[in-house]
Amino acid sequence: MTDNNEILKVHENHTGVLDIQSDLGVHNKADLGKAYTPGVAVLSKLIAKQPELKNKYTVSGKLIALVTDGSAVLGLGNIGPAGGLPVIEGKALLYKDLAGINAIPIAVNQVSPEEIVKTVQNISQSFAGIHLEDIAAPKCFEIEEALSKSLNIPVYHDDQEGTAIVVLAGLINAAKVVGKELTSMRVVINGIGASGLATAKLLYAAGIKNLTLVDVYGVVTPNDLRYNRYQRKFAAKINSSDDQKDLKLTDVMDDQDVFIGLSDQHLLSGHDVQRMANDPIVFALANPVPEIEPEEAAKAGAKVIATGSSQHPNQVNNILAFPGLFKGLLASGITHVDSNLQLVVAKALASVVETPTAEEVVPGVFNDQVVATVSKSVEDYADDQKKELITEA
Repeated sequence: MTDNNEILKVHENHTGVLDIQSDLGVHNKADLGKAYTPGVAVLSKLIAKQPELKNKYTVSGKLIALVTDGSAVLGLGNIGPAGGLPVIEGKALLYKDLAGINAIPIAVNQVSPEEIVKTVQNISQSFAGIHLEDIAAPKCFEIEEALSKSLNIPVYHDDQEGTAIVVLAGLINAAKVVGKELTSMRVVINGIGASGLATAKLLYAAGIKNLTLVDVYGVVTPNDLRYNRYQRKFAAKINSSDDQKDLKLTDVMDDQDVFIGLSDQHLLSGHDVQRMANDPIVFALANPVPEIEPEEAAKAGAKVIATGSSQHPNQVNNILAFPGLFKGLLASGITHVDSNLQLVVAKALASVVETPTAEEVVPGVFNDQVVATVSKSVEDYADDQKKELITEA
């Protein structure tokens, strides 16, 4: 384990983990004339007439905005905009180191969804894409939906799309390990916030229809007003019965093939795992402490176990998705991360593990094939979409 003082020292010595690095040296008047005055006047006049050219001639064509209000930081909760900054700064570093993408962290105050939407809209001219991070549900749903409709650049919420993609990729391979048909498996998801709901939706899109959603009050049902409209709407879509209202997690574990936890520590017991179907799959993804310790899950009979931690095999982490995904988005010009694209990326990510085992259903976060494979899947998807448009025309 890394010493806390060492962590603080590293970040203090560098005042964070990021710097802005120039791509053009300025060593004489000629350089100055090209990089700044009078050269930029040429660019400014051209772009004023054709604003879309900013993406060709300025950093806006290769810069991602990482936006957070710090209201729902994984494992830490609502720690505020300043508290959320280290997370998005770290992700900006990963974007650069893993995929060569420039990203800048932006913390916004915890204001209404409408105000955050307006803020991002007002600064969007500087960016080629928007990465939303650690914004609490249901606010995050409203913000992403509004920005996706109003901007002509990709808008991506990592807690939703990123989590869903990596979970599905792991589940595709876990199903192979236990010898079960993916779409026939019974799946219970505990924690139906941004990550849990997005994961449920993507699993449903992948053909997994037997889903049980559980949150703080119990099973999510269509008419339980304690849940938000997004949760209730999806509960209705999967035909969740109002008779299940108030049933707790332990009440619905019998014969489940898969447990996916995106909730809190130690909410699943060994006894719950024992009551699952043969060769159960347990994705206990709460951080920093999982819903059940891997050792306890294994002792109770879990065949495949994944966590969100690097301390154990099968680390289900969004780092497997977002660097390659945005690299592909920028290269292809795709402006919307829809469920079809998410399915394509999840399948591509799963394919990196050629022969899945109980100890490896997702690739390691430093596997050098991950970014390239994910990015290529996005570009191939874009090519297929263009071919379809040509055929239809």
